Amino acid sequence: MSEPRERGDRPEGTRTTEGTGTPEAGLTTGALARRLGVSPTTLRTWDRRYGLGPATREPGHHRRWSERDIAVVEEMGRLTSLGVPPADAAREALRHRPGSAARLPSPRQAPRAHEGSPDAFVRQRRGLSRAAVRLDAPAVQDLLTNAVDRHGLIAAWQEVMVPTLHAVGRKWEEAGDRYVEVEHLLSWHVSRTLHRCATAPAAPSPAAPLVLACVPGEQHSLPLEALSAALGEVGVAQRMFGAAVPVEAVSAAVGRTGPAVVVLWSQARSTASVPLARHIADTRWGVRGARGRPVVMLGGPGWAGPAVRGALRPATLREALTQIGKVCGGRVNTAPRQRS
Repeated sequence: MSEPRERGDRPEGTRTTEGTGTPEAGLTTGALARRLGVSPTTLRTWDRRYGLGPATREPGHHRRWSERDIAVVEEMGRLTSLGVPPADAAREALRHRPGSAARLPSPRQAPRAHEGSPDAFVRQRRGLSRAAVRLDAPAVQDLLTNAVDRHGLIAAWQEVMVPTLHAVGRKWEEAGDRYVEVEHLLSWHVSRTLHRCATAPAAPSPAAPLVLACVPGEQHSLPLEALSAALGEVGVAQRMFGAAVPVEAVSAAVGRTGPAVVVLWSQARSTASVPLARHIADTRWGVRGARGRPVVMLGGPGWAGPAVRGALRPATLREALTQIGKVCGGRVNTAPRQRS
């Protein structure tokens, strides 16, 4: 229960219009910067270069941003996150404020990076990270969908999603608990994007479906979701069991389905279970004289300890698909899928 507000107290970021006692909406530059996930210097730069500052200013007072001013800079942030050059983004954002377009200087044409170039990936990662820090869920989803459409699932995962997740994770570690909500928002939208990539059912196949599972105690399932989505795109049947699958459940699934490959994901050394991997590798099924056993694929940095004989250890998503293709007697196509 909050303390009662004394008469005359005002919420942070508002002020009272002189002589009227009416609260006038407005945020300080610092408060707005925190809301947008940018630095106050960035807001001042946008104001100086492109005229995106408060429309009304009073001498001797701190600048206050009205709702209309905030809408302009929010649109500026959204457009720059999508890769629009700042001058062009500012020109478009100022349409929210009638009569301000004349303040914007003529845009300079910046060279556009090739869609698959390192510079393009860097730009997309920065835009995605900024949108996540602003908690701009629509922009995050648009950026993720756009990355998959442009580059294909594998490249989007390896060059955009994973580096951005790592960068946000580092920011969280450095700032304590300040950015937990950012990491959760980004992770949820990455998961949502991966699930959307494999909506078509796999074609009927005589081969048993692969088994994908996180080891007991492992909650980080996004990389396994990426593999599941990639296999779904190329029509490889699989059964995805998700995070923290008990030993008995993994064993039962393998015994009941007889998969050619069992993928066990471990993000941390503390969750990697070599006895489990060896047990799955030794599991056999079928009638006597025609018994089979799976190839175990160990995914994730948690498997940095003792090796498991015969186990596959892919370093990337593309390598995992290639190794699975060889085990299954055919080559899995890792080229980006054409999207309509």
